[in-house]
Amino acid sequence: MLSHRMLRRRHALLAAAALAGMAALAAVPALGAAAAPADGIRASQQWVLDMLDAEAAWSVARGAGVTVAVIDSGVNPYVSNLSGSVITGPDYTGVSTSPSSTEWGVHGTWMASLIAGHGRAGGFSGIIGVAPAARILSIRAIPDRADPHYGKYERERETVIQQSLADGIRYAVTHGAKVISMSIGYSSPSGTVRAELQDAYDHGVVVIASAGNSGGPGSSRRHAIAPESFPANYPGVISVGAVSSSAEVASFSSDNLSVQVAAPGVSVPAQGRDGQYWSVSGTSPACALVAGVAALIKSRYPGLAPDLVASAMTSTATHRPAGGYDSQVGFGIVDAAAALTRAGQLAGDRPAVQGVKAAARYHGALPPEPVGPRGSGRLVLFSLLALTSLMLVAGAVTWLAVLHRSPGRGNL
Repeated sequence: MLSHRMLRRRHALLAAAALAGMAALAAVPALGAAAAPADGIRASQQWVLDMLDAEAAWSVARGAGVTVAVIDSGVNPYVSNLSGSVITGPDYTGVSTSPSSTEWGVHGTWMASLIAGHGRAGGFSGIIGVAPAARILSIRAIPDRADPHYGKYERERETVIQQSLADGIRYAVTHGAKVISMSIGYSSPSGTVRAELQDAYDHGVVVIASAGNSGGPGSSRRHAIAPESFPANYPGVISVGAVSSSAEVASFSSDNLSVQVAAPGVSVPAQGRDGQYWSVSGTSPACALVAGVAALIKSRYPGLAPDLVASAMTSTATHRPAGGYDSQVGFGIVDAAAALTRAGQLAGDRPAVQGVKAAARYHGALPPEPVGPRGSGRLVLFSLLALTSLMLVAGAVTWLAVLHRSPGRGNL
């Protein structure tokens, strides 16, 4: 039991990126909390749950019935806090690393534990995710940087790498995922990936991505807006920035206009593929936590369209910046309980899933305004005109009758 010993101190390198544009995170120490009755991990995680108001949200939903696709480096389904909650999907990386390798699924397992970890010992110890009753669909689309075959992956053509991501998105949609979490980044967009994201949106799937770890004007590199990172920059994707336990913007969190919301991303406790507990930092954990909130919303309101899920989170965010929005935290830090309440209101505002086709793909002229109801003034006018017409017709008939009785002057 963790409560009977100190946690090992190790260093972790978060392999959150496939290409330049989403830098790998700096090494951070693993947790070293002292023993506690409920165990030190849950105590160390409490600030994350408090900032997101997760525990209040659990009285409404815990993620039951929702599958969250984690498109990442793979998820170890046998770690204690995820046991029984993981479905293992395909591996699209094109490398032959075995799942038994200690460098397989490092990053992906961290992220999955933040989304759907259910703790252990009756749920009172270990990592508990934001949506502890949700299921994880693990789709491997990128190897960890320490993977023995990462070099082979890195030498692949851009089109091959992007196709891997597109295949992962398609698999998630066709296998029932209602939320897709992508703590990954690419420096360039892809039409193939965008088409699959469009299909996901049309199927009502909420897509979350990390904004990137390139810093920007809000960091020590105050020179320019951070470079774009995809899939965070694709339309319809909820892009997430990172904040610390004091709600300050993380120095590494990318500062650009893709950012919609923020979540904890500095020294966030998570369970690794080795079963140990780690302290992870980056927009990666922030993305996973927001994916958990999306799972809560889809669990309670399964038909709510992706744009309304995004609206529920952005409109209720806390620590809102001056002016209501900025490019570091978007509309603010996600509040799970408030977002669920707002989602309930939105669920009654309009029908369930409305694809983006009707709004974004429509290129024709708008239909004409419908004819409005006529008032009493128009009705009186039309009545007078009708009466006048009848009088004119009657007069014409009388005149013709008179002419018919008069002697004619022409041939009969």
